[in-house]
Amino acid sequence: MRRRRGAAPHPEPSRARRPRPTGGRPGPRRPARSLVNQDLLHLPTDELLAAARAVRDARHGHRITYSPKVFIPLTMLCRDNCGYCTFARPPARLDRPYLDADAVLEIAWAGARVGCHEALFTLGEQPEARYPVAAEWLAAHGRTSTIDHLVAMARLVLDETGLLPHANAGALGRDDLAALRAVSPSQGMMVETLRADLPAHRGAPDKAPERRLATLEAAGELRIPFTTGILVGIGETEADRLEALSAIAAAHRRHGHVQEVIVQNFLPKPGTAMWRHEPCPEEAHLRAVALARLALPPEVHVQAPPNLAADLGALIDAGIDDWGGVSPVTADHVNPERPWPALEALRSATEAHGFVLAPRLTAHREHVLDPDRWFDESLRFAVLDRADADGLARDDEGSHLPERIRDARHVGSGADVDVENRSTAWYSGASAPAPALVPAPAATSGPVVDVLEGVRMGHEPGGDELLTLLRARGHEVAAVAALADELRREAVGDDVTYVRNRNINYTNVCTFKCRFCGFSKGPLSLNLRGTPYLLTLDDIAERVREAVEVGATEVCLQGGIHPDFDGDYYVDVTRAVAEAAPGIHIHGFTALEVTEGARRLGEPLADYLRRLMDAGLRTLPGTAAEILDDPVREVLCPDKITTDEWLFAHRTAHEVGLRSNVTMMFGAVEQPESWVRHLLVTRDLQRDTGGFTEFVGLPFVHMASPIYLQRKARRGPTFRETLLVHAVARIAYRGLIDNVQASWVKIGVSGVRQMLQAGCNDLGGTLMDENISRAAGAEHGQQLTPDDFAAIVAPLGRPLRQRTTLYGEVAVPA
Repeated sequence: MRRRRGAAPHPEPSRARRPRPTGGRPGPRRPARSLVNQDLLHLPTDELLAAARAVRDARHGHRITYSPKVFIPLTMLCRDNCGYCTFARPPARLDRPYLDADAVLEIAWAGARVGCHEALFTLGEQPEARYPVAAEWLAAHGRTSTIDHLVAMARLVLDETGLLPHANAGALGRDDLAALRAVSPSQGMMVETLRADLPAHRGAPDKAPERRLATLEAAGELRIPFTTGILVGIGETEADRLEALSAIAAAHRRHGHVQEVIVQNFLPKPGTAMWRHEPCPEEAHLRAVALARLALPPEVHVQAPPNLAADLGALIDAGIDDWGGVSPVTADHVNPERPWPALEALRSATEAHGFVLAPRLTAHREHVLDPDRWFDESLRFAVLDRADADGLARDDEGSHLPERIRDARHVGSGADVDVENRSTAWYSGASAPAPALVPAPAATSGPVVDVLEGVRMGHEPGGDELLTLLRARGHEVAAVAALADELRREAVGDDVTYVRNRNINYTNVCTFKCRFCGFSKGPLSLNLRGTPYLLTLDDIAERVREAVEVGATEVCLQGGIHPDFDGDYYVDVTRAVAEAAPGIHIHGFTALEVTEGARRLGEPLADYLRRLMDAGLRTLPGTAAEILDDPVREVLCPDKITTDEWLFAHRTAHEVGLRSNVTMMFGAVEQPESWVRHLLVTRDLQRDTGGFTEFVGLPFVHMASPIYLQRKARRGPTFRETLLVHAVARIAYRGLIDNVQASWVKIGVSGVRQMLQAGCNDLGGTLMDENISRAAGAEHGQQLTPDDFAAIVAPLGRPLRQRTTLYGEVAVPA
């Protein structure tokens, strides 16, 4: 495989050799019957690493993940006495046998405030079996065992801070694993080695290979996303390492539960029995990483601790795709002498080798995207609420804090929470400013750049290529935004446009049961905002006249599907608006409304649309599209029109002479693949009819949405995802749809300004009386003025221009 431009050359170590044990006597050898490929042991190092890189790149692409976490050392007591360990300590060297609830929460809150997603509980194994003081402390605090205390503290951290616990409790029986599964989305235990005769484990009954393998097997049977690994350089041979990796691989093939394998290099530590042993040679470690990548199924992630490495780039070249947990607030309590690298240093090293860095949750994306199988029911929403659309961790600043903390109405357990700085996260509809993504240094190599270069050469991106762009991270996002802005300038120039309009939502009563909608009211509505209403025709006409008086050129008509409506209601409303303000542009009625209106009259849709046109209708909004991917629609709006019905309605509208637009609501329950399907089917329709005037991205507003309140949706898209959807839409529709609109109601002023640097050219409407986003919880107000729009655009140095609905010039009064 060609090395990425900008990457450091791969190391050229000496040819492979079987390393000598670094401590103890070799001991008797067992035949390694379970090895996946004995030939791997004889490959030269450069060939072994190259093969590992190829497998990594084919499966995991150019993304390397890490988990922003906080380490909680619940107890440093342990009944084992490993020859290399400085974590375990006797009671005399500890202030207390266990951390209590206050101490645990203090550490957890420190992590939550700085953006951690994971609380890693580290602890010794069964200390109560060795130390009376441990058993006494547990009994005094109403605990039956160390694991019982761990379960209680994990639940406390989850409930109070929202951090996702990861239990690293060692070799456990089935009952203990099951108890932890209810409070911890993932668990872990290092296999280390299958050699039972190593001096390093002479005083460690829990390190018996059969006990470790039994725990690994039980975790698989219980469907627990599991982290395990090997320790390299404690006296084992390379064949031993491969044997341990093969056993891990076999367990995963049976159960699919091994999410990651840590390949940790031994480093001697003062005060341990192995203090005078040689550290693991770098080549032996790199070969072990490569062996893990080749011996394990490709979907299993391979990590190496970055704080134990002299050369981060060498680990990338050996085949890792994950850096493991990195904490901005706590030390690595297992290796306290080795501080974590700063996140920027980790990102810099990752990007220097042509990769992008992405935060993840304690469970990897493969398990996050299959929650019904892998998580206890009580944990599924906790994981979902921290996930982005791709199953990784939300990367918006502050988005880790639970809703009750961010809205400044709650302080948990007396923790010292900064009230003034709780609501720092951007999310759709919230008042917090968007994080700065544009401008930024852009990527110069990698798959994203390859797609962008193809677009610049005139290639129309297909589904896989659009998906690559939508998954951009870090410096890649700036590259996508830069191309989108080039295409914006090519299509429409530098003008930023807006329309003066008024929204008229004539009723909030609806017979349909869209699970995302906080606006419509029915007998079973959740979280009612006000009372059900239905405007009269006179009410509507009066609102239209008020809009004309303040300069509106458009009225936008949308509402619920009232049970008393027949199709003639929409004709009557249109006629009332046209009579109240002759010449005003009537932009109204979704594909659902016109489809339902024609159905209730038993009239062909084309004939019905012509009657609406005769009454004064001029364009259709693209709303009711949500996501044009029927499996997702079955979740969001199961009784609504299908994808084909939405497309048919707009195709028919275009055929009878009505223009319309494309909208896409995103960030609730779907993945980026659904965004791609939406873009492709609407692009195909536009190629046929040319009837769409613009694309409008509608990021999901979660706060009062029923599906979110039912704990079955995400907290809307991240800002990175929001920017990418708009930028990629510009790229996908190149030459077909010239206008891309950013919704200030949902994105906010600071976010919209960035959208205007990422392919958007339109700010939408002044939206006098916008109610639908407000009903879902949006906080950005119900109207902006031309002066407000001018303030958004001024720092960009681009002209602001009022437009008509169809992007024409607005006539200036004589």
